[in-house]
Amino acid sequence: MKVTVVGTGYVGLVTGACLAEVGIDVTCIDIDVKKIDNLNKGIIPIWEPGLEAMVKRNFDSNRLHFSTDLSISLNDTEVVFGAVGTPPDEDGSADLKYVLEVAREVGRHMNNHLVMVTKSTVPVGTAEKVRNALQDELNKRGSDLSFDIASNPEFLKEGDAVNDFLKPDRIVVGVESDKAKEIMARLYKPFTLNGHPVIFMDVPSAEMTKYAANSMLATKISFMNDIANLCEIMGADVNQVRAGIGSDTRIGHKFIYPGIGYGGSCFPKDVKALIKTADDHDYSMRILKAVEEVNESQKSRLFYKAMQYFNSDLKGKTIALWGLSFKPKTDDMREAPALILIDKLIEQGAKVKAYDPVAMEESKRRIGDKIEYSEDKYGALVDADALMLVTEWPEFRISDFDVMGKLLKNKVIFDGRNLFDRIDVEKNGFDYFNIGTEKK
Repeated sequence: MKVTVVGTGYVGLVTGACLAEVGIDVTCIDIDVKKIDNLNKGIIPIWEPGLEAMVKRNFDSNRLHFSTDLSISLNDTEVVFGAVGTPPDEDGSADLKYVLEVAREVGRHMNNHLVMVTKSTVPVGTAEKVRNALQDELNKRGSDLSFDIASNPEFLKEGDAVNDFLKPDRIVVGVESDKAKEIMARLYKPFTLNGHPVIFMDVPSAEMTKYAANSMLATKISFMNDIANLCEIMGADVNQVRAGIGSDTRIGHKFIYPGIGYGGSCFPKDVKALIKTADDHDYSMRILKAVEEVNESQKSRLFYKAMQYFNSDLKGKTIALWGLSFKPKTDDMREAPALILIDKLIEQGAKVKAYDPVAMEESKRRIGDKIEYSEDKYGALVDADALMLVTEWPEFRISDFDVMGKLLKNKVIFDGRNLFDRIDVEKNGFDYFNIGTEKK
């Protein structure tokens, strides 16, 4: 089976590599010449556990190819995945220009029946726009070639994407014909041999499923953060509350950990896009609007705790940040709480020293020399007035409080991920502020 994946970003590269891993002949296409040259040299543009080795293994085995020429790769291709970006417009809607351009390019160059699959996260109704764009190009050619449209949203967690693709909870595929269903079932057969289900549905439902899933998870996060903030006011312990509600199988333990908000490439963008889609159809997503409001506020939670601790005077203070990426096991800083904290701290005249195991180069690319970077976690504490724990990297879990106390000017920790145990921290002489367990 031959597959073409257009787009070599996070979704496209993981999709291409994992399909090649099960023996499918895959060509990944991108218009970025430098990126394709680097991929052909084994240089991976993103940091994702296990991905680099998989790409190299399948490239060396001649199952995974990289090119800028879509026309050649379409020869005998049965499935084309569109995995390009859908960045949010200023109004929150998903920008579909790249998705539709892929469809047009396929229409210009296809020479046999294929299934045009949208892998990008797109609003309900995008499939029809993709169909029309592709058909318009065929009409211009005077071609009577047939094609099918499908929607196959991704549900990959950054930091565990390879495992998610190879061992999925479910594979959602929206199709409109038996032929498309047969082709997609054959494509995904290697992933269903161990019982992982393919859920076939109509295309609009598949498009909606992606947004609904991410919005539900974002809702759980914001709900728990709201509860955590109330716990601080009422003198309750959110960790005990979380244990109490998480044991209810209807709720579960996942995504109910309080913190300083969600970020990344999916949740913020998808929540905004679903809100905008509803607004465009004269319906208000009231819960999601509150979810978004809570999340944006939560990203500043540590800043305001620090302002209160230092009597609203951060000028000249040095704040150490542990963690820059929006979550562990990725260098992704899109919508990361760290970016909000850094801006607010600098606005108040503070200096920031940061350490992150993998995201410091990405931070330098984004914000340059606005902050100072440390080669290790303890180096960031030298002469700092306080520590803010921003990302729950595993290496932060076990830390030497004696060493930390000697390096910091003030023995104070603002823990945005509830990584430390209050009793352990306070018995070592630290002032400790986290999310949802402070006693007023």
